[in-house]
Amino acid sequence: MLTVSTVNVNGLRAAAKKGYLEWLAATSADVVCLQEVRAEPDQLPVAARSPEGWHVAHAHAEVKGRNGVAVLTREEPVAVRTGFGVPEFERSGRYVEVELADVVVASVYVPSGDVGTPRQDEKDRFMAGFLPYLVELREKAAADGREVVVCGDWNIAHREADLKAWKANLKSSGFLPYEREWLSSVFESGYVDVVRARHPDVAGPYTWWSYRGRAFDNDSGWRIDYVVATEGLAAAATSAVVERAATYAERWSDHAPVTVTFDRPGT
Repeated sequence: MLTVSTVNVNGLRAAAKKGYLEWLAATSADVVCLQEVRAEPDQLPVAARSPEGWHVAHAHAEVKGRNGVAVLTREEPVAVRTGFGVPEFERSGRYVEVELADVVVASVYVPSGDVGTPRQDEKDRFMAGFLPYLVELREKAAADGREVVVCGDWNIAHREADLKAWKANLKSSGFLPYEREWLSSVFESGYVDVVRARHPDVAGPYTWWSYRGRAFDNDSGWRIDYVVATEGLAAAATSAVVERAATYAERWSDHAPVTVTFDRPGT
């Protein structure tokens, strides 16, 4: 089996003090993808920087205190790559991938955007450059006999079922028609939204809730954290769950881990 978890930690140093380390110690995942690490490796406590039993591939942002992604694997990677070939984002701390024996696993943090601002322009440029790379990655991996799984915070709710208050967010970044169409293009290019494939007719399950008001208690969330796999690997998924905290007080991030288990390719 291959179990993959992904979570936006909303600052790894803070998450490590709130329960992330306990979660990591208890997880049965073979691979863990992190987003919004923010800290550079030398700023992290040892237990978070180099957890026992894990190999860590980290891509930090050129601008300190921003972004940051990582992939933790129990199996030693064959190769590690950061960035996806677009100069603007090579040192932005938004993409890292590791090559294992039979699968390529990547952690991505898509810009959040803000309509009518340069942040939305940045998100648009990221999307424009990332989709061609995903196609190239899938084709190269297939030629090498590998599947691909790209995990992370995509900052887009794909369908109405992926956002509780969708009517109020029709003009909001993260639910704009062209953003949703772009995500559809990802899924039409040989990739599968594994959680939605496993749970086709439900609202959510949501993965992010604002800290404001009672969003978490009312389950008024967004599903923006995805495990996106190539078709062969997606077909081997046996479970897909959102590890939503039991109570507001037990949260160690404003996101929840998304965990998917696959029958290992070739087994």
